[in-house]
Amino acid sequence: MKKSSVEASLLTLTEVGIILYWLFAALVAIGFINVAPETMYSDFENPIVVAWNWSFFPLDILFAVLGLLSRYGGLTVRRTELLSVISLSLMFCAGLMAVSFWTLTGDYDPTWWAMNSWLLMLAGWVLVSRYRELP
Repeated sequence: MKKSSVEASLLTLTEVGIILYWLFAALVAIGFINVAPETMYSDFENPIVVAWNWSFFPLDILFAVLGLLSRYGGLTVRRTELLSVISLSLMFCAGLMAVSFWTLTGDYDPTWWAMNSWLLMLAGWVLVSRYRELP
């Protein structure tokens, strides 16, 4: 697999994964699915923490939709590059905000840290590799 196809595959899996997460979270929120609180994020039953989690919804959906659109939308190269940089920047910010919050609160859940560190590392890796390719 070429680097670009590996990159596209990782980004697509991550973006589809975040859309599926929010679909799942919405089904839990409306009571369609019942989930034990301990299987969700830390302090899941605290309304402030629930609001904090939902504050990521627009950011996450925007980076996912823009990223998918940049790769599969049949756009011009210029628009593809612009949407891709915006998507990657939003992905990086989403991961950084979550990790920062948990660092400040002293909360460590390996699963949530891993997922959000993945957003940071993937977006950072792709942005840096693309920056290095510039003339």
